[in-house]
Amino acid sequence: MNDDAPVARPAARRIVVAVAVVALLAVAFAIGRFTAFGATAAPATPSTTSADAGFARDMQVHHTQAVQMAMEIYRKTSDPELRTLSYDIATTQSGQRGEMFGWLVEWGLPQASSQPLMQWMASSDAHSHGDTSALSQDELLAQMGMASEAELEQLRTLEGQPADCLFLGLMIRHHQGAIPMAEAVIELGSDPRVKDVAQTIVDGQSAEIDAMRDIQSRLTCSG
Repeated sequence: MNDDAPVARPAARRIVVAVAVVALLAVAFAIGRFTAFGATAAPATPSTTSADAGFARDMQVHHTQAVQMAMEIYRKTSDPELRTLSYDIATTQSGQRGEMFGWLVEWGLPQASSQPLMQWMASSDAHSHGDTSALSQDELLAQMGMASEAELEQLRTLEGQPADCLFLGLMIRHHQGAIPMAEAVIELGSDPRVKDVAQTIVDGQSAEIDAMRDIQSRLTCSG
């Protein structure tokens, strides 16, 4: 495997920009959190049916699959740019997933809920999925942009350029499902930390989508 980075390649610059955006947003988020420790009035604790809690639960589910897919392609791709991006996705989303787990612990709320996925988004002006209680789990996961078990198995089986291209298609769709969820909790949530992380997701994953589309073009992925 040759991990030397290509010279002056537009996609490589996209990767650097995407990684830099995520890093800068993470620093800004950390500064905001530490500054908040000095505040005299803490926000009210979110309830179990709140947008904040629903987002923390659903996005943990979403991030878990993203980490799984990213580590799968990181393990076997021979493309250095894709390895860089997949590593960044895996580490960033693992950290955010831990934050979300910690919020629910701090709020004294369970990690799981009987509420259907995305039901907390019902009152959103732009991102509502309506009453999701009538949908199956598979239908809900598909609306979140998540890969099916068959697609995950295909990703595990393929090698080389076909695996790279499948990953890019699945992860672009995955990010496209996450961004509306993050935008919805910015609209509906009450906890400033939740809103900060959600904005980091919107900005970081938008940059990653652009980077992945550039890699798709370079690899001549079809579909």
